[in-house]
Amino acid sequence: MGLPDGSGDLLSEMDGDAFRRLFPLQFYESHFVKSTRPDGRSLTEARETSSALGAVASADGSALVKIGSTTMLAAIKMEVMTPPTESPDEGCIAIDFHMPPICSPTVRPGRPADAAPVVSKQLSDTILRQVNCHSGMVNLKELSLISGKAAWMAYLDIYCLDADGALFDAALLSAVAAFSHLQIPVVSMNDEGKVVVMSEEQGGKEAVNNGKRKLTLSSIPFSLTCILHKKYILADPTAEEESIMETLVTVVLDSSGQLVSLYKPGGPVLAYTSVIQDCVALTRQRARELQAILDEAISGMEVD
Repeated sequence: MGLPDGSGDLLSEMDGDAFRRLFPLQFYESHFVKSTRPDGRSLTEARETSSALGAVASADGSALVKIGSTTMLAAIKMEVMTPPTESPDEGCIAIDFHMPPICSPTVRPGRPADAAPVVSKQLSDTILRQVNCHSGMVNLKELSLISGKAAWMAYLDIYCLDADGALFDAALLSAVAAFSHLQIPVVSMNDEGKVVVMSEEQGGKEAVNNGKRKLTLSSIPFSLTCILHKKYILADPTAEEESIMETLVTVVLDSSGQLVSLYKPGGPVLAYTSVIQDCVALTRQRARELQAILDEAISGMEVD
């Protein structure tokens, strides 16, 4: 909907909420010219972010992550499996992303959210990527127990509790946090010769692995989603911002600052590489912030 001439006078005379509802794009642009946003952030400022490890007591690894109002709960359950013949010395990771109706008014009961399979695929590609023969964040060989006979299957489930924009960024951070918290259980051989998770009552049995252990995480990925609108770049958009402005770019960098992926689902073709370079620079800064948040959460768990 176009804004009539004399929009400045109209804005001053019209109630702010009414103007926002009737002319949402123009409402936002009236803030952009002042290098700010309606929620008080600068254009390139991300929302307040927090990470709490161990949010699910029954899981082997878990985390609750919030970016603004966007909230993700990630949980990992480990199960012993027979490894595939093509990779007898590797375990597996299965990733599912869930968007229950409670997360957003746009998600209807009985109907899967359109974004869920897209985010799930992005997460799998990012966490399990193979680039130039280097492993992704998790080395699947670390999930092997007995070559060709037993390995770990890690089931990672991420539940979106509040979908207020930048879903992939929050989901990826929750996955990284859950794997950082993960403790691989102790297993033993039962009377039938099968590898099973040891219970506390089986303390006398010989363990196949040496106590609970943590995974070695490398090339940890961090991401930042930006909206590109005219000459403006908006970092970490809310759901309202995403619904009004269509050009989204998500940059994923690893912990060494190397580009992992760049995802652009829609909007016009980008004509200037400088815009992408600006987004990468913002992501590099954001990655340092997220690493510090994750380190603080891990340190807090170790103290406890």
